[in-house]
Amino acid sequence: MESNENKLCEETYFNTFYLQHVQSASNFAYYKCGDSDSALDFVQDAFSKIWENCSKIDFTKAKSYLFTTINHLFLNKVKHAKVVMQYAKAVPYIDQTNESPEYILQEEEFKKKLQDAIALLTEAQREVFLLNRIEGKKYREIAELLGVSQKAVEKRMSGALKVLREHIENI
Repeated sequence: MESNENKLCEETYFNTFYLQHVQSASNFAYYKCGDSDSALDFVQDAFSKIWENCSKIDFTKAKSYLFTTINHLFLNKVKHAKVVMQYAKAVPYIDQTNESPEYILQEEEFKKKLQDAIALLTEAQREVFLLNRIEGKKYREIAELLGVSQKAVEKRMSGALKVLREHIENI
């Protein structure tokens, strides 16, 4: 009798596993990042990791491993983006707008307050807020993307804006 660990290493079983889960994994990755190219990269990387570690993964837990790996890849990308932003802030600012130093300071303070306030939002509120305000997606598109009603998106956005108003004056 064959052990569970070796089943995932069989190419035919792995191909079947891939075909069964690639669509839901792609949907999950797209839901996390909102970008189809990045989602495809996450899914491909996750399946590659499963293939590379097939002997270490219990085939009954492979689906959970797949989704956990996609989530970790997404979180690592977010962490990397934060590092890049911190580095960009640390680089000396070159004034190409001829704005006064006071204006630039106020703008930096506002950005910091905004980032802090966004961090206070629930994950659902933050997701809706960023998809709408940064990605420019309409509520209907966000609802389809997240698999919720448009009313749910409106409620999340309303909650997000309320939190932001409470934590940032003059908004």
